[in-house]
Amino acid sequence: MLRRLLGLPRTGPDGRPVVRPATAGIDAETETVRRIVSELEALPTDRARFLAGFAYVLARAAHADLHISDEESREMERIVVEHGHLPGPQAALVVGIAKSHSRLIGATEDYLVTREFVRASTEQERLDVLRCCYLVGAVDGSISAEETGTLSQIADELNVDRERLTQLRAEFAEQMSAIRELRRMRGDAG
Repeated sequence: MLRRLLGLPRTGPDGRPVVRPATAGIDAETETVRRIVSELEALPTDRARFLAGFAYVLARAAHADLHISDEESREMERIVVEHGHLPGPQAALVVGIAKSHSRLIGATEDYLVTREFVRASTEQERLDVLRCCYLVGAVDGSISAEETGTLSQIADELNVDRERLTQLRAEFAEQMSAIRELRRMRGDAG
């Protein structure tokens, strides 16, 4: 387990590293999901994978502007406690690992983990995680243009239909910096 936590190669009975074939297939688990799952071994495997993907997608949304604030971290932990039904310390660990992987690996893992989450979730769960991503983005009172772009990309990868995405965006319209700027400009001109 410690080898997995530290990202060290596994070794066989002969002491040599076990080499896993590199696969780009749809069934390949990502290292991020495997690492978080290992921290949630007490849970059923499917539930742990779901939570790992959920936390990573939240971290991806938080990292849209290349920084994850303390506020965003606390909000992600709150969401994982609430939606994942995990105790605070375990949620903090899951979020911490997801944040680390999002910062370090980022773009390559983003699509792979999101695709894996799609396979493990229902349509309603995908809509829920997207709404939670908006909550993370809005935690500081404003959803930046970078965050809006990432949220749109996540929505596409989660296969959220346009009507539901439009409804979700309307719910957070007051926090979107682009809409605030448009309203400010109209107020200045009128």
